[in-house]
Amino acid sequence: MSVKIRLQRHGKKGKPFYWVVAADARSKRDGKYLEKIGTYNPNTNPATIDLNLDSAVKWLHNGAQPTDTARAILSYKGALLKHHLDGGIRKGALTQEQADAKLAAWIEAKSGKVDAKKDGLSKAQADVKAKAFKAEQEVNAKRLAAAAQAEADAIAAATPAVEEEVTEVEASTEEAPAAEENNETTEA
Repeated sequence: MSVKIRLQRHGKKGKPFYWVVAADARSKRDGKYLEKIGTYNPNTNPATIDLNLDSAVKWLHNGAQPTDTARAILSYKGALLKHHLDGGIRKGALTQEQADAKLAAWIEAKSGKVDAKKDGLSKAQADVKAKAFKAEQEVNAKRLAAAAQAEADAIAAATPAVEEEVTEVEASTEEAPAAEENNETTEA
């Protein structure tokens, strides 16, 4: 029986979520499996990978062949490096302590890169938010200035009309008593 380390699809339509499993090569993609080794979620940025390193290395020692995507995942998490270092220990080229030190240094460097990417993504997202907020403030300031200008124009337009009405009312009140006086003098 040949064993493959491969992905088993779960999740809903358009939102895939994968289990990394060791399965018989003849079984269906989402069928029976021998052991669940980990999970892979490509929906997050960077992708979330949870892998049981010891179990993956055990299956690699037993001759399991990873698929291309599973190989990339195992390489990303250091399972292939640990398998390689274990081969060096069996041959006598390394001691267990040296192999563990190399693996720990590699994992620390890899986690530093992943953290740097996460920080860069969060900083970029914060920059985009700040830029959008600044643009929104500028638009609001322009809108408020335009509203204030429109209100000032409306007041300025209404003010001469009121002055003309006041002038007309004053003129008509001055003419009315004069007309009454004329009427009184003609009657007498």
